[in-house]
Amino acid sequence: MPRFASIDIGTNSVLLLVADRQPDGRFEAVVERAEITRLGRGVDTHRVLSPDGMEATLSTLVTFADEARSLGAEAIAVSATSAARDAKNGADFIAAAKARAGVTVEIIAGELEAQLSFAAVATDFAGEAAGPLLVVDIGGGSTEFIYGNDAGSVAFRHSFDVGAVRLTERFVRTDPLSADERGAIEAHLRDTFAALPPPPPNAMLVGVAGTVTTLYAVQHQMATYDAEQVHGGTLSRGELDALTDTLCTLPLEARRALPGIQPKRADVIPAGALILREAVKALRLDACRVSDRGLRWGLLAHRFGSAPSSS
Repeated sequence: MPRFASIDIGTNSVLLLVADRQPDGRFEAVVERAEITRLGRGVDTHRVLSPDGMEATLSTLVTFADEARSLGAEAIAVSATSAARDAKNGADFIAAAKARAGVTVEIIAGELEAQLSFAAVATDFAGEAAGPLLVVDIGGGSTEFIYGNDAGSVAFRHSFDVGAVRLTERFVRTDPLSADERGAIEAHLRDTFAALPPPPPNAMLVGVAGTVTTLYAVQHQMATYDAEQVHGGTLSRGELDALTDTLCTLPLEARRALPGIQPKRADVIPAGALILREAVKALRLDACRVSDRGLRWGLLAHRFGSAPSSS
């Protein structure tokens, strides 16, 4: 059966998915990888991709593309999101990716990013929801909200320039966060999310991307990450409140030692937790379901969901 790959280059991490397209059109994962490279370090301030961030990301991209080809992927779809959108030297990164990894990187708009994340979530969760689906996709540089309607299509989508890396760089100067720094982040998020329309009745919220899956892994003290256990899980409002308080008060070294946290994510996870908590509060919901399948799954279906393509 046909095999394809997608690579999602985010502000904080790079994710690989190699999957076989089944006869019914669904994809079954062969390999999934993730590496934190922090492409977006400093982009919020300087609007350029740093040499260190570019080199770490390009090195990982070469490794992932080579692995996808060695596994027999017919084609590879590669997307880049917030950091590459915002950086003045994004074109330099795209050229280097083509030269070194032999792939074409598409810098996708926030609205398309939202649409693809929603498609990935709807595939797995639409049958469980009593009403419309809501999706929150928390990245390093931006956060996308997508509201579904009763017909299962997108009724509202918007990308906000608030992400775990961006807010950490903008507001955090102490370890752990000071009360004033936390308050400033919360106030900024409340002001930002005030633009959200009220959610439809009986809506179910699903969170995607590394912040949400990490919070679930920490809540359940997962020394070894288990995607099957994480996918479909639930974080209650009370659990989010307690997790956020813990992550905002622990110093960095203590956060790095928590079961469920990748050490490279420990510096930005307090801001990420605050984003999810404030999102749930803004939507006036009691819980958030957890998806381990985000943009890379939506991108795969978008590019290769019908007939074989080439890239």
